[in-house]
Amino acid sequence: MKYTYTLLFLLISTTIFAQDTYLQCGKLIDTKKGKVLTQKTIVVSRNKIVKIENGYTTGKKEDIVIDLKNKTILPGLIDMHVHLEMETNPKAYLQKYTDSEADIAFKSVNYANKTLMAGFTTVRDLGGSGVNISLKKAISQGKIKGPRIFTAGKALATTGGHADPTNGNKRSLIGDPGPKDGVVNSIEDAKKAVRQRYKNGADLIKITATGGVLSVAKSSSNPQFTIEEIKAICQTAKDYGFHVAAHAHGDEGMQRAILGGVKTIEHGTLMSNKTMDLMKQYDAYLVPTITAGKEVSQKAKIDGYYPEIIVPKALEIGPKIQNTFKQAYDHGVGIAFGTDAGVYKHGQNGKEFGFMVEAGMPAMAVLQSATTTNAEILNMNDQIGQISPGFLADIVAVNDDPTQKIDTMENIVFVMKDGKIYKQ
Repeated sequence: MKYTYTLLFLLISTTIFAQDTYLQCGKLIDTKKGKVLTQKTIVVSRNKIVKIENGYTTGKKEDIVIDLKNKTILPGLIDMHVHLEMETNPKAYLQKYTDSEADIAFKSVNYANKTLMAGFTTVRDLGGSGVNISLKKAISQGKIKGPRIFTAGKALATTGGHADPTNGNKRSLIGDPGPKDGVVNSIEDAKKAVRQRYKNGADLIKITATGGVLSVAKSSSNPQFTIEEIKAICQTAKDYGFHVAAHAHGDEGMQRAILGGVKTIEHGTLMSNKTMDLMKQYDAYLVPTITAGKEVSQKAKIDGYYPEIIVPKALEIGPKIQNTFKQAYDHGVGIAFGTDAGVYKHGQNGKEFGFMVEAGMPAMAVLQSATTTNAEILNMNDQIGQISPGFLADIVAVNDDPTQKIDTMENIVFVMKDGKIYKQ
């Protein structure tokens, strides 16, 4: 009986003293309808949005009221392409041999925090050593601060392809990595590699459908999987509830990836009109990563910043990404916001908004690409990407109206994730 009374007291106390949070918003971006609303109050209870009220309202005496009357409020932002284990620097290729998993983990904690402070409450991590899976767990368990992570774990490559972990090694260190290490050379390898990612705790699959810029290998754009291998990856991924993202610069590799069943094409640099038509036909999305393209082309001009084999690739591919994005958007290809953070400094993800608007995509459409569109791809469109009753309380604020001044997205002044305030 004593325990019954104790439990009853705790239940009553929790009910009586539970605090709600009232966010009084000068402007509010309705990402579902594509409208800018004015003078609204968002009511947050625990980790959910429970009401959107007209005007500036307050609750009970014990409730928290936050004055954001001179700010513009948006749903928490979603970046579909980040690498939280790494960040560009002139020693990055040496650190592959000197950093332990613990070193990588400690750095990733800082990168995750910077990402959250930049207003990105959810991200898709598209490849690392596997530390990114532990990082995801630590954040979800509340041990450290960071965005909600959907991770691919280790990306899948072919032998010698982009994301082969032994590229650039001396012969005695090359070995023969296989599906467990994320290297695929047959249909059976493809199935096993996907199942291994599932076993490791990944949430999706990332393949490198073509050569890449920053790998220590010659080609930036040759196709690197057969279409049969890609189909095996995508079908097995579907069996395990995964979608598949494909790094791709070259056109032939993109077409194989789309026909094979991938959901997103990352970068898409040398995309043809035929490929754009295929993307529309198969409901695939382009994740442009314009910021990364600009960054690698700039860094390639610094003597010694990258290994020599990378420089011509960076100078060729980097400057083309923004224009390809423009062509794809004008062609009607679905656009998902993603930046490739890690290829440039973490926390600067907001620059991508300006580059997308500069290329001709309307500001509201860009904001929707980073919220409602990405939520749908992640199958989270009933939980994130909108400020609506019943959704998770992922809420950010900026000083100005981004539909009028897009560069305000580079300066996030308020961050709430899951109902908890991280920046104010």
